[in-house]
Amino acid sequence: MAEVISVAELNSRVSELFSKSPNLNDIWVSGEISGLKKYPSGYYFVLKDSSSAINSAMFKSALGRLNFEPTENMKIRAFGRVGLYVPQGRYQFIVEVMEKSGLGDRYLAFEALKKKLDEEGLFDPSHKRKLPLYPRRIGVVTSQSGAVIHDIITTSASRYTADILLAPAMVQGDGAAESIVAGIQLLNKAGVDVIIVGRGGGSIEDLWAFNEEIVARAIYNSKVPIVSAVGHETDFTIADFVADVRAPTPTGAAAIILRDKSEIRSELQSYTTRLNRAMSAVLEGMKH
Repeated sequence: MAEVISVAELNSRVSELFSKSPNLNDIWVSGEISGLKKYPSGYYFVLKDSSSAINSAMFKSALGRLNFEPTENMKIRAFGRVGLYVPQGRYQFIVEVMEKSGLGDRYLAFEALKKKLDEEGLFDPSHKRKLPLYPRRIGVVTSQSGAVIHDIITTSASRYTADILLAPAMVQGDGAAESIVAGIQLLNKAGVDVIIVGRGGGSIEDLWAFNEEIVARAIYNSKVPIVSAVGHETDFTIADFVADVRAPTPTGAAAIILRDKSEIRSELQSYTTRLNRAMSAVLEGMKH
């Protein structure tokens, strides 16, 4: 007699088949969002094209990787896997990464390089150097005409004084990665105490030079500590993982490197007060 199984067992077996199939895991699917609904647990929608559709979900745990608000009828590329909702025997596409159409290849390249460099030890915390407490010369690798260098100079005006040396570089487009590498190498020879490598915000394409392998290796091989300051706080690049310190913005980089003048004055006043008390105690002891 043939085996008789429960509905739950049947669905469990199908779910296991889905999870083990290479054709149903780690795949990119392009389509259009339809019937979008947002709940505390995530987004639920139908991903469709001209001839077919599939129920889809992007759960709360994956939303941290989302840098835009999905909307009805938006065309996207989604990375994920096919899974089965066992209680109802309903299969759906589980989305781990969602991007507007055309960005999937870059994401795959980013993840592949990140994995490679991590395995080589370029992200190892033991390699990261401490920043100097009172740097005298700060090198900056960024565009000569952008707002970044202006923001750094403005921020430094209210903080501990240091000379700022700019190594002008292209920060996006063809040749940008090579230009950034040249700037890092130049400042290594210029005798600076710390280097800021950065640019303002932009799209993934705009920031891509900071995801290039040659930039990552130049940062790792630098003899001078490097602070990465690329884009906004929510932007992450390969350069951020390799750098000794990641700053949320270029302005934040200057604030991390240079101590506030009022903080230094307060600290000096505290030291002076403690020294005076110690001297008074010594003199008082000599009287007796």
